[in-house]
Order: sequence, then structure tokens, then C-alpha cells
Amino acid sequence: MLTNRPEETFGLLLADGARLLRLRIDRALEEAGLGLTPGEARTLAYVALSPASRQTALAAQMNVEPMTLVAFLDRLESRHLVVREQDPTDRRAKIVRLAPEAQPILERVHGVTRKVQERALQNFRPEEVEMLQALLKRMRANITASEPGRGQE
Repeated sequence: MLTNRPEETFGLLLADGARLLRLRIDRALEEAGLGLTPGEARTLAYVALSPASRQTALAAQMNVEPMTLVAFLDRLESRHLVVREQDPTDRRAKIVRLAPEAQPILERVHGVTRKVQERALQNFRPEEVEMLQALLKRMRANITASEPGRGQE
């Protein structure tokens, strides 16, 4: 249900919740002693979610500028956590993959983020968490389907 109270509009509540969650996760990642910036940790997580993605697709998915992603990937590659390879279908493009050495670090990143998320949802019943996830996925699908060039507006 939408509200007329500006401080309680759905969009503001959702954006504020996402902002606060990201701040807590970033702080927890910095405090975890992983030797990664929050952006590098997020990059590892996205590479794991979309294995063998092109750099350009990864930047779009992460909502970062391509040059920002390149800086994250440069540092991750120097630590042997990711590998960039030439795309066999387009020699100008690079494919990004996790290196085997990334798995223990990625597990620690997931552990840190899981704890923050558990704290954020501590007063939720399991069925509420499942419903929230389902609703957010449906909302994402609605928004994605209505993007220009997708045939529905």
C-alpha cells in the first residue's frame, strides 16, 4: 500500500533499508581483516554469481563504471583471486572467472554478509523472510520487464 507520508513512501523505505544494509556490510567487511575493500569483496561475490561473465556485463550488473570495475579486478587479479581471459567470440572483450584461490576468501565474505543480514532480519519469522525475498524478486522482475527495449513500458 502506498502512503501519502513522504518519509514512509515505499521507494524511500526500500532505498533507505538498502543503503543502511550496504553500509553495515561494508563496515563489517572492512573490520573482517580480509585485505579487501568492500568493492573488491562485492566484485568477488558478483563474479561467483555470474561465472565467466564479460567485464562490461559485470560492471552493468554491479552498477559501477567499467573503469571502477577494472581497478577492482586489477587488485583481485594481482592477489590471484580472479582470472581475466580473452573472450573467444570477441577478442576485444574479457571474460572474468574466479581463481581457485578465491574460494576460501569468498566463503569468509559470505560469512560476514550473512551475519549482517541475520542481524537485519532478527525479528522476522522464517516465513516472513521467505515472503520478503519472493516479493522483492517479483518487484525486480516487474521493473526489469518494464525497462526500455524490453517490449513493455
